[in-house]
Amino acid sequence: MDMNAAVLAEALTRLKRAHGQLGGVIGMIENGDDCERVLTQLAAVSKALDRAGFKIISTGLQQCQAARERGEEPPITPERLEKLFLALS
Repeated sequence: MDMNAAVLAEALTRLKRAHGQLGGVIGMIENGDDCERVLTQLAAVSKALDRAGFKIISTGLQQCQAARERGEEPPITPERLEKLFLALS
């Protein structure tokens, strides 16, 4: 499957946001911040990573459908996409 940054711009934005949030969580732990605040931010990082992964899967599904409509072989099999989707859930 093509990992074109322009096509995956939304996923890339989410990953960059998660990267920043994770740095913040690490800093919070290093500074002995409140446990509840740390866990809240960690949950936000986890959700951002999940959403980025699901966006990548969604893009793959769209690419497969477009290939089928053009009469071409999809860039990844539906079974492989299903396996990747289940790995995220």
